Amino acid sequence: MKISSDFAARVVACQRDHARHYLPWQTCAPQGRPTDTRDPYRIWLSEIMLQQTQVATVIPYFERFVAKFPDVRALASAALDDVLASWSGLGYYRRAHHLHAAAQRILADHGGEFPRDAATLATLPGIGRTTAAAIAAFSRDERTAILDGNVKRVLARHQAIEGFPGSPIVAAKLWTLADALLPPRSDIAAYTQGMMDLGATVCTRANPRCDICPVKRDCLARRDNRIGELPLPRPKKSLPRRAVRVLLFERGGEILLEKRPPIGIWGGLWSLPEIALDDDARAFARVRFDADATVGIELTPIEHGFTHFALTLYPQRVDVARWPLRAETPQYVWLSRDDALQAALPAPIRKLLRSL
Repeated sequence: MKISSDFAARVVACQRDHARHYLPWQTCAPQGRPTDTRDPYRIWLSEIMLQQTQVATVIPYFERFVAKFPDVRALASAALDDVLASWSGLGYYRRAHHLHAAAQRILADHGGEFPRDAATLATLPGIGRTTAAAIAAFSRDERTAILDGNVKRVLARHQAIEGFPGSPIVAAKLWTLADALLPPRSDIAAYTQGMMDLGATVCTRANPRCDICPVKRDCLARRDNRIGELPLPRPKKSLPRRAVRVLLFERGGEILLEKRPPIGIWGGLWSLPEIALDDDARAFARVRFDADATVGIELTPIEHGFTHFALTLYPQRVDVARWPLRAETPQYVWLSRDDALQAALPAPIRKLLRSL
């Protein structure tokens, strides 16, 4: 690989002159702007929220989250239910579990002082190599490389690196390249932000803006007209499909919510009781709760995609005539629809309740 000696300098110059400076967690904003921050807590939150989520979606969640949990001590001492409720709608809820666990670890092992070096950060729940490097670069100018999906795309195109970036062999090549391109420590924060911005706003997956790219002059994919080919996409495989029936138990204007197990899909969130498609909802109510119920209409099915499978939910209304007191447990709660919408709900369940 032939590496230009001024690659990093061009990225840094572009970042300082043209890139995004308005994000509420940025460290590389022009001097004196209110968005300036070196707080590793806020940087960490933004990096976790931005994993597999668009910036425009993250900004309001980030602002509400830091308003409720302004520092790592506040997050560590909060109830997990409150954290999940603030996260509800962002998806990939394992991230929220990891945030809470990492905050508690910081309180227990580091006296509430947020670590700033990449090696220590990488030992915390939910923080991988790239996230640790980004936090360390932004909070203390540690000279270490990042390699998120956007940066992989930039480097794979610039150096015409063949193969799927998620494969171990290709990832190793990209890490070697990312390390070799690092600028001096004085520029590391601007460079790190610049690489993120370059992948997110210029060297995009579709319709890249090559005309304004600061590293276009020696981009091999552009030279060889291979922008559309690189990097290679993930090998395609058909996703398995699953289907379940979710029961909308209703009683006197209230809806029954069930707390999901802490591990697994939608771990720790409030949802609706589930049964197999061919199970009888009335029999389920009698056996599980000793309740008398009448099965109502089936509502419109809801499609929801996960990374490894596609899920179809078949909602069914169930009117409860008698609910015994012994069925009242911490795992279940009756709430009005409006109160239920304030709980930590999976996105498709929130969508269903809003449609009622």
